[in-house]
Amino acid sequence: MVINFHQKTTQKTASSRQSIYQRVSVTFNYEVYFTNNLFDLKNPTLAQVITADGEAKPKKIVAVVDAGLLHDHSALLKQLVAYTKFYAEILNLVVEPMMIPGGEVAKNDRGLVEQIHQLIDAAGLCRHSYLLALGGGAVLDLVGYAAATAHRGIRLIRIPTTVLAQNDSGVGVKNGINAFGKKNFLGTFAPPYAVINDSAFLTTLSDRDWRSGIAEALKVALIKDADFFDFIHSHSVALVCRDMESMQQLIYRCAQLHLEHIARSGDPFEMGSSRPLDFGHWAAHKLEHLTNYSLRHGEAVAIGIALDSTYSYLLGMLGWSEWQKILNTLSALGFTLYVPELAEQLTNQQHPRCLFRGLTEFQEHLGGELTLTLLQRVGKGIEVHEVDLPLYEQAILQLQEFVENQQIFCVS
Repeated sequence: MVINFHQKTTQKTASSRQSIYQRVSVTFNYEVYFTNNLFDLKNPTLAQVITADGEAKPKKIVAVVDAGLLHDHSALLKQLVAYTKFYAEILNLVVEPMMIPGGEVAKNDRGLVEQIHQLIDAAGLCRHSYLLALGGGAVLDLVGYAAATAHRGIRLIRIPTTVLAQNDSGVGVKNGINAFGKKNFLGTFAPPYAVINDSAFLTTLSDRDWRSGIAEALKVALIKDADFFDFIHSHSVALVCRDMESMQQLIYRCAQLHLEHIARSGDPFEMGSSRPLDFGHWAAHKLEHLTNYSLRHGEAVAIGIALDSTYSYLLGMLGWSEWQKILNTLSALGFTLYVPELAEQLTNQQHPRCLFRGLTEFQEHLGGELTLTLLQRVGKGIEVHEVDLPLYEQAILQLQEFVENQQIFCVS
């Protein structure tokens, strides 16, 4: 990390003190690695990542693990311990790994942050120590928040274990937990030290979790890369059938586009009002809450994408054929595109179960003017700052009609 300071002074009035202007420029560097069977003793990836810091070894390490992983990877903890012993000249696992629940329930429990802080304190970690986070996106968000707020920053190595985490949430710079009924109300912007994507974890995902992460890839393809969208469209059958090569290509390109945006957008820590990578997310975040998180994040994002694509079509920005192709691709991938919570209390915008409250919460989370990303065409997002709520209601009805027509077609 490189920090450059620039100061200048200005004379305000003859009687006032000079103001001091200071600009701080910070450069962050981290890598996303791709491997298979990370904790195989013949796989040196993790040891090499830590060796790369060029500092004295061994390094203190604490691991926080998504408990759900043990259902399909029962030997994971033993493998982790054996790995650190094998590379003992580099890695010092100072305490037993901590297990925490996976899924959104982890982000709803602020007590878990304190437990991780207590673990870091008991282990005697410092800013040159490492916290390993193994799990899905929710676990990585939680552990990242704890890591960023202990000693103002423990080095975090994310090891994402789901599609959604490997191609989106796990490779970015955000950490956070839910509070006051709002998604990611508490959080930080803190880049990880490194991200290690292990494809072996994907083989045991449920179909829902396998599919869920594809929604984030569709999102970034729709706003940034038409060719990538065509890839997903043409490989939808292969993806549904869990073809690993297709999925690995999807994860790599999605992660690449995500990182390019963070590095080149000019606003990696969202100081402004724009959040284009959250296309479809204003409704998704609200739907997660309205369904009591029975919807996976990616499933809610798929509905949000379908809704905002339909609204873009009704606005006259997105062509009919492209709109239909988007909805048909989402459907072919197995996503449900309509849930009753979309239409609850729409005429009462003050009601807590009104979907449109999500617009206010989306703006409130970032501050500034309302800024939504819509579609000008496939591969080209466009920002808008106001919405036509009656037209959004019509978009919800259009989406419902699309789903009902599909169901009739399938039955007939």
